[in-house]
Amino acid sequence: MKEEFSVTPWDIKGDIDYDKLIKKFGVEPLTPSLLKRIEKTVGESHFMLRRGIFFAHRDMEWILDEYGKVKGPQQEKFFLYTGRAPSGPVHIGHLVPWVFTKWLQDKFNAELWFQFPDEEKVLMKQDITFEDTAKYLKENMLDVIALGFNPKKTHFLIDTKHANLMYKEACKVAKKITFSMVKASFGLNEQSNIGSIFYTAMQAVPAFLPSILSKRETPCLIPHAIDQDPHFRLTRDILPKLGHYKPASIQCSFLPPLQGRGKMSSSEGTAIYTTDSPEDVAKKINKYAFSGGKDTLEEHRKKGGNPDIDISFQYLRYLFEPDDKKLEKIYKDYKSGKLLSGDLKKMTIEKINAFLKDHQEKRKHAEQFLNAFILETND
Repeated sequence: MKEEFSVTPWDIKGDIDYDKLIKKFGVEPLTPSLLKRIEKTVGESHFMLRRGIFFAHRDMEWILDEYGKVKGPQQEKFFLYTGRAPSGPVHIGHLVPWVFTKWLQDKFNAELWFQFPDEEKVLMKQDITFEDTAKYLKENMLDVIALGFNPKKTHFLIDTKHANLMYKEACKVAKKITFSMVKASFGLNEQSNIGSIFYTAMQAVPAFLPSILSKRETPCLIPHAIDQDPHFRLTRDILPKLGHYKPASIQCSFLPPLQGRGKMSSSEGTAIYTTDSPEDVAKKINKYAFSGGKDTLEEHRKKGGNPDIDISFQYLRYLFEPDDKKLEKIYKDYKSGKLLSGDLKKMTIEKINAFLKDHQEKRKHAEQFLNAFILETND
């Protein structure tokens, strides 16, 4: 029996039961028929959809309906919105929704508005300052650019830099949100600072700012990890009151930490970062990655391992082995005992390092493209 778990935008605890989370948050499961519809619309599926990594949604059918209504490339059919609070280095868990968002941009030819709320963690965490977020902002942007987003269709919104665009719209949202609504959604209380209470209004703005700027209402799709859903539940409640569409959303589960429970986090000290060396990756996987193998070689050969709880296999499933047939073979070989835990770890280390080698090379060249991604302001 799983222990009680907790999922908020700022804290993840316990063994997460995603079926219970679907009911608790009120999202809809991604059904086989909806997955087939997405595949039919764009001509292919994505491995994160096929494997259930993206597992829930709000109004995805509506987005596909709207996409089908608009003919020709001249008009925006819907836009994408996701983001990252720059409070530390990027680890491989952050990449999961971004890799999928890149696929959505490519397949739907969609604009992407990528928010960097550089004030969020300053408000939510006692030990984080604006000096910290300024330090990580540029580094985080380089990681996003390195994934290959289209600079002509990707716009970075930085909350403090683009406050001239965002604040008035955030105030309109904030006027419709009561303190009791925020308390119920985020577990805030009378000791919470007033900045943390206001912040969700800022996170709502990119879901309709493109419609304000273009003077034409355009649907929005938000790919994100499930812990951010409380922000967007409020956003969906408020925006129709301001004359805007409710944003649709599609949610993913969390890449587990090396120890095997919850969500990978920089604070737990063993996260694999995008800037890690091959030696760093090998050391972390070999030392910390929870194994689904048996206690002895003889027992493993006889009874096989459990890939469903093995972290090395999960990292391949989430991000580092996109080929379904190869992943299925690894799964069967490990479960039968043919593939040993040490061999699986070695394979995972090699695949992560190959990915990071390419990513780090692109990251080196990303700085020259920064200005092409940051939304221009009139200030």
